[in-house]
Amino acid sequence: MLRDYQQRTIDQLYDWFEANPTGNPCIVLPTGSGKSHIVAAICKESIQSWPETTILMLTHVKELILQNAEKMKSHWKDAPLGIYSAGIGKRQLGEPITFAGIQSVRRKAKEIGFIDLVIIDECHLVSHKEEGGYRTLLNDLQAINPSLRVIGLTATPYRLGHGLITEGDALFSALIEPVSITELVEHNYLATLKSKHTIEQLDVSGVHKRGGEYIDSELQAAVNNDDKNLAVVKEVIKRAEDRKAWLFFCAGVDHAYNVCKKLNDQGIVAACVTGETPKIEREQMLNDFKAGRIKALTNANVLTTGFDYPDIDLIAMLRPTMSPGLYVQMAGRGMRLKSHTDHCLVLDFAGVVEMHGPITEVHPPKKGGSGEGEAPVKVCEECHEIVAISVAICPNCGHAFPPPAEKKLVLRQDDIMGLTGFDMSVTEWRWRQHVSRASGNEMLAVTYYGQLTDPPITEYLPVLNPGYAGSKSLEKLHLIASKAGAILNEINKTDHPLRYVVTQMENAIPPSSIEYKRDGKFFRILNRSW
Repeated sequence: MLRDYQQRTIDQLYDWFEANPTGNPCIVLPTGSGKSHIVAAICKESIQSWPETTILMLTHVKELILQNAEKMKSHWKDAPLGIYSAGIGKRQLGEPITFAGIQSVRRKAKEIGFIDLVIIDECHLVSHKEEGGYRTLLNDLQAINPSLRVIGLTATPYRLGHGLITEGDALFSALIEPVSITELVEHNYLATLKSKHTIEQLDVSGVHKRGGEYIDSELQAAVNNDDKNLAVVKEVIKRAEDRKAWLFFCAGVDHAYNVCKKLNDQGIVAACVTGETPKIEREQMLNDFKAGRIKALTNANVLTTGFDYPDIDLIAMLRPTMSPGLYVQMAGRGMRLKSHTDHCLVLDFAGVVEMHGPITEVHPPKKGGSGEGEAPVKVCEECHEIVAISVAICPNCGHAFPPPAEKKLVLRQDDIMGLTGFDMSVTEWRWRQHVSRASGNEMLAVTYYGQLTDPPITEYLPVLNPGYAGSKSLEKLHLIASKAGAILNEINKTDHPLRYVVTQMENAIPPSSIEYKRDGKFFRILNRSW
């Protein structure tokens, strides 16, 4: 049985295909939303409705291949599927549905043959240029079937240095975003995260960047320090209290091994997983971690995708990154519902929460520049020489520039979620009809007023919109009305429902306070109190 938002995802996908005879959509789903079940439902309905349909499900790691195939079997017991992956040791072709690793099939379009639909998990890894394994295979498959369609799935529809995966010479032409992290948390489908600013902080001030990201060798050299590793480990132990499953994201292989050693030296049973860890040894480590025989796992660029253990209740971020996608993937490992607690503690030694903001509000990275822009500069106040912003001593007169002001970082425990906002005492409210300049749709607008120093906060309710947005807004309106003492019994009997609502709500009791936060250029009301 699909959850409401999972069915909504499929409905929106079909609506998109009906409206767009060409092009390929990307479905954006938060980590932990159950995309495997959605894929299974799409495959099942496609095969049962059109028995000649052939589907290829692609991803880049064997763990995801096995997970997706497993969920398919649980959703559809008799699913006609095969697996093609050298890492798994299976090369099964000829079934209507094939789950495959891109490394194993990238040059095997002829063996695969005619495919109607390709579904790509973690599709942000597909190049935005005509290059790479995915694009090679898709071009070859399209030569066999020019009507081939592709569906992408990802939690992070952007690439560092490029922007959204729908930009440029992109494979994907549109994003379908049926559900948000906030909604999944509010409906108890995901656990929340709580972040704390740590005493120890990793310093990357001298680390250079390439392609928009820190250079791996320089990054690891900067943060992999014995004294710092010990201090970090001691702080984690102190803050962890009785938490049972700790996951460390480190800056490199050496860093991961060294942090692991420090944990074991301090009496914490720990293991280190890297890309070079042998298959059998790695599987044993992960099983021991899930069974509680290992308390802490350290890793370097391995356990960001394809690894799911819901009871992870502590994440230590020791991997500074400019990539919002990597940040979201790391944080997402702690968001599945747990058997013993309602949240996961995130200890941010790397400053990634400060850099990228709450995971509910992460913005796509900007496109890479040409590299020809002017470098930031400053002017010496003694001799007026123009120098680079990073210069500490003026090369012309020897003047010492004052050190840059230290950035003060203040984190509440739950700032990584962005689910808390600003409180405002409400003195009055005003309801009105509003017409959207973007869409032309009529809707309701309510503005909350506080003290003279408070900004007016306006909330828009598109109650007349068809589909999900309209139904959720109508549900919210009735909830507000019930708290405010307004009766909207006649709303479905009048020819002018917006005018009717405005009249009723203007005479109702406004909340005594609201909690709000900025959501782009608009505001979102998180809570109303009467």
